Amino acid sequence: MTELSGKVALVTGAGQGVGQGIALALAAAGAAVAAAGRTESKVAATCASITQRGGRALALTCDVFKPEDITRSVARTAAEFGGIDILVNNAYDGAFGPLLSLDDAAFMRGIESGPLAAFRFMVACHPHLKACGGGNIVNLVTSAAVRWDSSNYGAYAVAKQALRALTRAAASEWGRDNIRVNNIAPLAASPALANWIKSDPEAKTFFETVALKRVGDCEVDIGRAVAALVSPQMSYLTGATIPLDGGQAYFG
Repeated sequence: MTELSGKVALVTGAGQGVGQGIALALAAAGAAVAAAGRTESKVAATCASITQRGGRALALTCDVFKPEDITRSVARTAAEFGGIDILVNNAYDGAFGPLLSLDDAAFMRGIESGPLAAFRFMVACHPHLKACGGGNIVNLVTSAAVRWDSSNYGAYAVAKQALRALTRAAASEWGRDNIRVNNIAPLAASPALANWIKSDPEAKTFFETVALKRVGDCEVDIGRAVAALVSPQMSYLTGATIPLDGGQAYFG
């Protein structure tokens, strides 16, 4: 695939799992990729995989809780590659568990690493996206916010629903700049999913509700879908939430 040739993408949480899969797929489609993550060795490994395949990559150590890291990561990406066309906000580090088990700090951790960090990245990237003639922002949300039973996922769902609202507002305000802003809600075989399976006895029941009866691959099923979403062929789609979950969730 070369439909993203000449484009520059910045992907957060790109050291493993879904973020890594998206970074690899965007690079395979021709984009230069800045892979941002908190652990230097992990984003370096992602970039090594990209360069081994013949792509261009930049490893960025970035803690999304730190505004200065966000500003630096955006500036370095633009300086290295000459601009930014695509932003993927994948990084998240929030609390799970019953509401009565959470204190203010635990609850706010998801807000700070989710919608607040995404907002900071989006605002920092806006001038670059506008300057390139229009770009794409993809934010990662979750079907946990629309599940029949959100027990133990309250704080997570709140943070991700806030991100959906942020996406919709940005799509409305920045459409005049030809900037498209969409959400994906993925289900993929990632380290985060593996941890959830270990800790939640209801995981088996959850997977039985996946229409396609399989869990997605981070690069093939999620990453390639993102590459298609930000391609010129999807240029009329903005403000939407797209479930990439094999038909498990229902976003009404």
